Amino acid sequence: MHKQSLMAGAIFAGLAVILGAFGAHALKPILGPDLLQTFETGVRYQFYHALALLAVGIIHLYAPTKGVTRAGTFFMIGIILFSGSLYLLALLKANGGEGLGAVGILTPIGGAFFILGWIMLILGIRRK
Repeated sequence: MHKQSLMAGAIFAGLAVILGAFGAHALKPILGPDLLQTFETGVRYQFYHALALLAVGIIHLYAPTKGVTRAGTFFMIGIILFSGSLYLLALLKANGGEGLGAVGILTPIGGAFFILGWIMLILGIRRK
């Protein structure tokens, strides 16, 4: 699992840089300040948890427990749900999208996966 966490962390971090630049340059004139801040929140949390995935990959070498493995999985799911839903919300709202409730509910679910990931990481390290 450590290799998958390291690869996913590197990929998500690279995408965060790309999306951050895209937001700052291409979306700034299109999105209002509130929507731009929503987009940037997605980028920020993606980057934090991409770094967490890199840490999980390294920690897994020394503490290859189920908790550490689950932490990596939960961080990946959290990035997709939390950050992905914020990207979608910002872009759909900018285009006048309606009925965004289905997308908006994914954000707190993704946040819950982030929290569970941190709990699993703590438990996984503790068990070692």
